[in-house]
Amino acid sequence: MPESDAAAGPVAVDRETLRLALVVGGLVLAVLLGFGLGRLNPPANPVRSVPAGSAPAGSVPAGGAAAAGGDHSHAPGTGAHSHDGVTVTQGGGDGATGLSISSAGYTLVPSGRELTAGRAGELRFQIRDDKRRAVTRFAVVHDKPMHVIVVRRDLTGYLHLHPTMSADGTWSVPLTPSDPGAWRMYADFTAVADDGRQVAAVLGADLAVPGGYVPRPLPAPARAATVDGFTAAYTGTPEAGRSAPLRFRVTGADGSAAPLEPYLGAYGHLVALREGDLGYLHVHPEPVRDGDAVTFWLTAPGPGRYRMFLDFQVGGVVRTASFTLTVA
Repeated sequence: MPESDAAAGPVAVDRETLRLALVVGGLVLAVLLGFGLGRLNPPANPVRSVPAGSAPAGSVPAGGAAAAGGDHSHAPGTGAHSHDGVTVTQGGGDGATGLSISSAGYTLVPSGRELTAGRAGELRFQIRDDKRRAVTRFAVVHDKPMHVIVVRRDLTGYLHLHPTMSADGTWSVPLTPSDPGAWRMYADFTAVADDGRQVAAVLGADLAVPGGYVPRPLPAPARAATVDGFTAAYTGTPEAGRSAPLRFRVTGADGSAAPLEPYLGAYGHLVALREGDLGYLHVHPEPVRDGDAVTFWLTAPGPGRYRMFLDFQVGGVVRTASFTLTVA
């Protein structure tokens, strides 16, 4: 072998070894770097869609507002999610709504007018978006674009109202509080955003009615209530954290089934409020009756006492039966 070749051989070998080591080292580094970035930036959780049931006739506008007032119930803690293009927002972390004056980019703004017990007054408010603009586009859900619930802090004096909206987005409805004290209002609606999205929300605000306030104790739990000669009774036992059916049957003075008429797109409307923080629970009816009974699905967020208000219509008159419910 010539001297020049002998001298160059080891150098060439060393260079090839070095090049191979650099390539392997680069591959190892790339793999480790990719693994580290993957741990630092995990993939976003996908949005899960819960199928909506069939909505009562007349309660669902074009665009899929069935999800906003559809016939299903959500597990506690369900956050914002989508139903056929409608974003449904839950309130508190356990599934109760109406605990905040603002949610999902919308804010309830009452007019601040003073109400007087026993005197005819007017409740006025606006729903404003995240740009502080008054919202004027709402989807019709359960036959109405806006449902307002007003109740005293001791869960008496319940009212279910349907206000009208003026061109500037101000809602108004006559209101005569029965007693002085601390009251709370809930605005239950589905807003239509600029991009066409429909967002369902329940916003709550306190109302003060001047005068002496003597809280009344919550009535004892009972499965039946009588109003204007009609008796409403239910079967079913809700459990914390689980959706359970409650079957309500309304009978007349003779014990026969009352001839219920559709009200708000169904044969009844049920609202449940939690004692203490007055968390508002979405309770949805089945679209068809089970014989002469009306079935609602209730998900109790946790143990405690709740007050349920069942609206039903007979002979063109809407009546409300009230129940105290204890969830173990």
